[in-house]
Amino acid sequence: MRSSTFAFKEFTVNQDKCSMKLGTDSVLIGAWVNKERSKKILDIGAGTGVIALMLAQKTKADIDAIDVEYAAHVQAKENFDVSKWSNRLTSYHCALQEFSPGNKYDLIVSNPPYFSLPKSHKEKAGVQARFTHLLSFSDLAEHVIRLLTSNGSFFVILPVHEGAMFTNEAEKRNLFLVNYAWVKTTNRKKFPKRILMEFGFDKKENINDTMLVIQSENKYTDEYKNLMKDYFLQF
Repeated sequence: MRSSTFAFKEFTVNQDKCSMKLGTDSVLIGAWVNKERSKKILDIGAGTGVIALMLAQKTKADIDAIDVEYAAHVQAKENFDVSKWSNRLTSYHCALQEFSPGNKYDLIVSNPPYFSLPKSHKEKAGVQARFTHLLSFSDLAEHVIRLLTSNGSFFVILPVHEGAMFTNEAEKRNLFLVNYAWVKTTNRKKFPKRILMEFGFDKKENINDTMLVIQSENKYTDEYKNLMKDYFLQF
């Protein structure tokens, strides 16, 4: 997914301007979100805008996308403008902490930064969206709660350890894990690499966990193909 343009079944994503290129995490969370009746959606840290575009395809919602990186905002806006859902997609150059839209959202989604503080000035300037110095897990939880409706859902993808850290920050603020799925890149891996999570304000006593394996014996699994079939041309 590193070429400057990536074509999906119903839209195209250009990524020549954006430091955070299209990756598996973004398309996983975009496909996994299951709230098709949502009316107002927020994508935090939109990057190329791919998650917002995937959600525009599967819903009829009005979708706002924000990114602290100006080049990402420009890239997302360009991708939105050439899509068939341009009238429902809006890109903002804004940090989450400063975002005040005047309304709340019934669905919020994010593929957030999870690396610790960058070691060099070059890292900080070049790929700042990767690092939590601009958006900590505590800030993410606090502002999701500020912007989410009382019966809304927040979807996020993180590495497993960081997923546990974010869950702790969220649940301290009464935003509870209500659904999740482990993700393995291949069946040869002993441990999952990512966790897909859904949070809400109503606590559930029992949550069924699932495992999504992307590849088995060097082929995409039927489960992964079924998840991505509405988006990827090869499926």
